[in-house]
Amino acid sequence: MQQVRSGAARVPLWLACLLAVLAGLVAQPPARAAATAQPFRVLALYNGTWDAAHISFVHEANAWFPRQAAANGFTYTASNNWDLLADGGVSSYQVVLFLDDLPQSAAQRAGFERYMRNGGAWMGFHVSAFTTDARSWPWYHDQFLGSGNFRSNTWGPTTAVLRVEDRTHPSTSNLPATFTSSVSEWYSWSNDLRQNPDIRILASVDPSSFPLGTDPNQTWYGGYYPILWTNTKYRMLYANFGHNAMDYDTDTALSSSFASATQNRFLLDGLKWLGGAPASQPPSDGISETSWYTVRNKGNGTCVDARAAGTADGTVVQQYTCNATAAQQFQFRSTDSGYRRIAARGNPQQVLDVADRSTADGAPVQLWSYGGGTNQQWLPVREADGQYRLTARHSGKCLTAAGAATDGVQLVQRTCDGSAAQSFRLSAQP
Repeated sequence: MQQVRSGAARVPLWLACLLAVLAGLVAQPPARAAATAQPFRVLALYNGTWDAAHISFVHEANAWFPRQAAANGFTYTASNNWDLLADGGVSSYQVVLFLDDLPQSAAQRAGFERYMRNGGAWMGFHVSAFTTDARSWPWYHDQFLGSGNFRSNTWGPTTAVLRVEDRTHPSTSNLPATFTSSVSEWYSWSNDLRQNPDIRILASVDPSSFPLGTDPNQTWYGGYYPILWTNTKYRMLYANFGHNAMDYDTDTALSSSFASATQNRFLLDGLKWLGGAPASQPPSDGISETSWYTVRNKGNGTCVDARAAGTADGTVVQQYTCNATAAQQFQFRSTDSGYRRIAARGNPQQVLDVADRSTADGAPVQLWSYGGGTNQQWLPVREADGQYRLTARHSGKCLTAAGAATDGVQLVQRTCDGSAAQSFRLSAQP
C-alpha cells in the first residue's frame, strides 16, 4: 500500500523549484532593488551666442547642474546641437532642458513634439518661451506652454517674492508658502494661464513684490504674473527665470540665477520628478525668507542693532537694548547651500559683513552693500533649544556678542565654541 505523507515532501520537483524562485523574489529587499536603479539622463540644449545675460545664465547652469548631478543621481550633458531633436539623438535622454532658446527649424520642432508626445520630459527657462509670433508654432506656444505671445517685461533685473500656489506638486512640495527668488528679468504673456484647464500654476509673483523693476517705464505695479507652471498633459515644467543682472559694458554678471537655495530646491525636486526619481526632503533651518526678525543674544539679552539706525557702508553692527525698531530688524535671504545674507530693514541692500574679509578672531561686523562676498553670507544652525548660531561662510567662525549687556559694543566673529555669546534667538516681527 502506498503511504500518504503530509506536508510538501511529495510536491513535484518542478513545482518545488518554482516556489523557491517565487519565494526568493518576494524576499528580495526593496533597498537592494533601488540600489541598482540607473541614473536618469539629462540633456541641456543651449544657444549661448546672444544677450550677455542669457550667456551668463548658460555658463552658470553648465557649472551648477553637473555638481548637482553628481550629488543627486543623474547625469548631465550640455550641447548646442539642436538637431539632436530632429535626428532622434534626444531619445536616449529622460529629460531635456532648454536653457536660452527653443527649436528653430521645422525638423527640430517636429522632433521635440514627437519626443514629448512619446513620454519625454522637459524643463524650460526664461527665453525658451519668448515669442512675438505664437502662430508660427501654435502647438508649443499656445498648447504646450499655454502662454502665447510675450507681452511685457520688468527692467532692470531684480529678485521677486514668489507665492507658491500649489504645494501638492512634487516640484513644489518642499517649498515654503512664499520665498525670495534669485535676480531675473520677468516676462508676462498674452494668454491668461488661469483660463487654461491643462495648466497648473505652481508659483506667481506675490503682491508684496510690487513695484517690481527699477525702470519706471518697465516696472510692474500690480497684477497677476505666473512664474512657475506645468501642463498636466505632459511631463514638463517652465520657470520664468534665467536672466542675470549684467554690466553690459564689461559683460560682467552682477547676480547669480542660483543664489536662492529655495529656488534651487524647486529645480532639483522638479528634475527628479521629471526623471522619475523620488524627491528628497531638504533640511530646514525654520527661517522664513520674507519675514523680518529681531536677533537677540542668549548670553546677555541684547539685540543685534545697526548703530544710530545707519544704512551706509561701514555702519557698525552692535549690541543694544532690544527696542523693536527697524534698526534691530533683519531678513535672512538665501544665497546657496543653506547660507543666508542678513539684510537690514532700513536698507535691504546692506547686509552683515565681516570687515575686510578678515578671517581673524575678533574681526568686526558691519553693514555693507551686498556684493556676493562669502564674508557677507552666514549659515544659520538651529540649536536644540530653538536658537541659532550664525557661521560666516568665508571663515567658518561664529557671530559673537560681548559677555556683558553693554550697549554699543560692536559684534565680532570668533572661533565657534558653543557659548551663549554665540547663540541668538530669532523673533519674527510684524
